[in-house]
Amino acid sequence: MQQIQDLGLQDVARMLTLNNAHAYETSYLDTPGMSALLNGAFYCKGMNHGATALLIALDQNAPYDNPNFNWFRQHYGSFVYIDRIIVADDARGRGLARRLYEDLFTRARQAGHDRVVCEINLDPPNPASDAFHGAMGFVTVGQAAIRNGTKKVRYFEKS
Repeated sequence: MQQIQDLGLQDVARMLTLNNAHAYETSYLDTPGMSALLNGAFYCKGMNHGATALLIALDQNAPYDNPNFNWFRQHYGSFVYIDRIIVADDARGRGLARRLYEDLFTRARQAGHDRVVCEINLDPPNPASDAFHGAMGFVTVGQAAIRNGTKKVRYFEKS
């Protein structure tokens, strides 16, 4: 079983390879962008130095200018925002995302947070993510059109 490990700047190259292979679902990042995300992260862990799986989450105090993050900042005083969760195609179905989420929930509780939030694409749709988050106990709390209306997202929280 792969161990969950802290990820840091030394892992950026591997994390970028995984991230950018899934940029359609998340978003493309370059080295400075990934480094900035890591520097502001509340939680950044994964497997195989971020080459197999990664989860990056920020709390409400992160210096992050993102329309989805800002939506939560406008609606909640305290939260942990899942910015990206990615599992390599050949590692899916092994429970890695579930293990990372459970580890994040534990860390969030330990830090005094009672709400973990995320967004899922509505258009373009992401039915696998919808099913996973529903199974993990997330509920819809809003939606928005972003990127000049070219993308629609739904906002979720797990209390």
